[in-house]
Amino acid sequence: MPPDKPPSLAASLAQSQSEKLRRFFSFRVRNPADIPDLTQEVFLRMLRVPDRDAIRSPEAYLFTVALHVAQQHAMQVSAIPPSVQVEELLAQLPAPPDADPVLQAHGEQCLEAFTRALERLSPKARATFVLHRQYGLTLKEISRELRISFPMAKKYLAKALQQIHEYLDAE
Repeated sequence: MPPDKPPSLAASLAQSQSEKLRRFFSFRVRNPADIPDLTQEVFLRMLRVPDRDAIRSPEAYLFTVALHVAQQHAMQVSAIPPSVQVEELLAQLPAPPDADPVLQAHGEQCLEAFTRALERLSPKARATFVLHRQYGLTLKEISRELRISFPMAKKYLAKALQQIHEYLDAE
């Protein structure tokens, strides 16, 4: 039976620093659901360190890596456009003086239904739809902006269009 190997640097840091690392991310990340993925990313990067013996202070190095991961995550999140409140934008537009109140009411109802349809989409599908329809980005540009593959951008847009169409038909 082979002798037990000592735990790797990443494994020993995972045992001793996981809770501190989660707390570290909890102060730097808006969505708590992202914390486990970010924590895992830090330990994956620690596993990829070629010369572990050159690290003088593994804990300090771990939190330096964590800071870089948090900064990269913040840049990715900021690349996703904020949700657009279409009602607020349209409320700012003045109505023409000879506007038909029935048509206005119907338009507002359609807009509310469209907004509800958008809210039902996944964040990536919504972002893809908004980037494509509102900002005029191509699927290639969207895939770069959201850091997804071109086929995924195409899939998200098709899914968004299908779900919006189905929801509006049901309304």
